Amino acid sequence: MDYQKTGLNSDRLSTPVKDLARALIPYRTPDQLRSVIEVAITVIPFFIMWAICWWAYSISYWLCLALTVPAGAFLVRLFLIQHDCGHGAFFKNRQINDWLGRILGVFTMTPYQVWKRSHALHHAGSGNLDKRGIGDISTLTVKEYKARSFWGRVAYHAYRNPITLFVIGPAYQFLLRNRLPQQYNGNSREYWISTMGTNLMIVLVAGVMMYFAGFGKFLAIQIPITLVASSVGVWLFYVQHQFETTQWDYEENWEVQDAAFHGSSHYDLPGILRWASANIGVHHVHHLNSKIPFYRLPQVLKDLPELTEVKRLTLMESFRCVKLHLWDENTRKLVTFAQARAMA
Repeated sequence: MDYQKTGLNSDRLSTPVKDLARALIPYRTPDQLRSVIEVAITVIPFFIMWAICWWAYSISYWLCLALTVPAGAFLVRLFLIQHDCGHGAFFKNRQINDWLGRILGVFTMTPYQVWKRSHALHHAGSGNLDKRGIGDISTLTVKEYKARSFWGRVAYHAYRNPITLFVIGPAYQFLLRNRLPQQYNGNSREYWISTMGTNLMIVLVAGVMMYFAGFGKFLAIQIPITLVASSVGVWLFYVQHQFETTQWDYEENWEVQDAAFHGSSHYDLPGILRWASANIGVHHVHHLNSKIPFYRLPQVLKDLPELTEVKRLTLMESFRCVKLHLWDENTRKLVTFAQARAMA
């Protein structure tokens, strides 16, 4: 591929993507004991934080709300363990991955089998302009945006508004939309069983918690935790693909490994945030080989240092991504609405 033509960071990548993909194969094997430890140091603190929120509720609800933030961070980490299970990356045994994913789906309010299929489609079509709409943030090209009617543009502006993307959207997705199955031309019976089974277990677990904590107190604690986790989760997903030098192509020019690597960012977060987000910021490596357990991704960067700077975004730089809304096929970059209006 002509990196100069595409505007990619050719000066930062000396190894062809296909060679990088082969170099990542040895990192795929999970460490069974490490996986168990990662589950323990996430599940146990999550329930401890929930109990502390319950205790703080009787002192001050504002204190309780403040504590739902770290509790939400542990819930994000639970979702990312579920994420690795969906890729078959967390344990060697597929059934252990799937059953752990199903159990965690009760707490993340995400039916495992439905999400697993949706996310697989996301990986299979990431960066493909002909396969948008499943498991990703809806993104128009500049040409498509300009071809829309006035009200069509208004609707897209409303959808891409940060309040919609990071507050309303996540709440709708995890609290409401996940309660009914989404079908992806597969076994609809399987998706119904996954969704309704998850819903049933949510009701049972919530019922037990309400019995001990009280109906109102349970909702006053659990809903903020879920909202914090869902908003953070969507933000992470957004930044990993919605950055200026991401990559999109139509089917005829699209290549799966190239799109996976160059269409995903390296979200270089501070240490505590990197731990809480289970290294999901090393997304360019994850998309190139999704079978690598998250706890092995730092070792990849250490062993292959040229991957550290490719598509790198710092925390402060990432906030500018909120203004990027449209893919410009001419400059091959994500641009703002203002930039799109200024284009001839």
